[in-house]
Amino acid sequence: MRREFALVLLLGAAGAGLVLLATRQAWAQAVFVAPRPLPAQDISVTGQELVPLAAALALAALACLAAVIATRSVARRVAGALLAVLGAGAGVAATTGVRASAVLAAARAAASNGNVGGSTTSGNSPGNAAHPIVIAGSSGHAVMAGAPWRAVAVVGAVAIILAGLATVARGPRWPVMSARFDRPGQRAAQPQRRTDSATMWESLSQDIDPTVEGGVDPKDPREPADQLDGGTRG
Repeated sequence: MRREFALVLLLGAAGAGLVLLATRQAWAQAVFVAPRPLPAQDISVTGQELVPLAAALALAALACLAAVIATRSVARRVAGALLAVLGAGAGVAATTGVRASAVLAAARAAASNGNVGGSTTSGNSPGNAAHPIVIAGSSGHAVMAGAPWRAVAVVGAVAIILAGLATVARGPRWPVMSARFDRPGQRAAQPQRRTDSATMWESLSQDIDPTVEGGVDPKDPREPADQLDGGTRG
């Protein structure tokens, strides 16, 4: 059970990591052809700029994995179902959010903020300050060049879904946090503790101090009755 639990957690964490890694890569190129003599501009657009929801859901999946560790029974099943939903949402966002209009809009937004990548494809580069001028007066088209990274994001989303479904099906059988961190001898010592407690109550009912070894108070000058009887017999 512990190994299965660890493998499912690793699967979910790896899936979220793949989604986050993939969204930080270039998924498309926006090419703007400006009127002469201005150069054309080729701007890279990342998955984070196109589908920020996918990255946000991957982060939420990591938080949900922490909930899976901390919960048990029905609450763990609920956390697993939520994990599967987050993975499905990340996968849908990664596959449906990449459109030519979204690529051009993201590139124009980046240019207006002065934060653009890519390079000029003809003429002399006027520098980053002129990028908004080049893009504003030019027509553009999108080139979808990041298909492998989109596939990586989908694979990560599927991994999150599988981890969630496995938690729903098997989660209540996995160890909980408190039992996981107990020392092996702790649980074995619990029956002995109950026995010691019963012995303590029995000693108190007989007016014997259970905290003194042998049940005799060393400060008490009186001797036990059996010792007195033995001395009398002697």
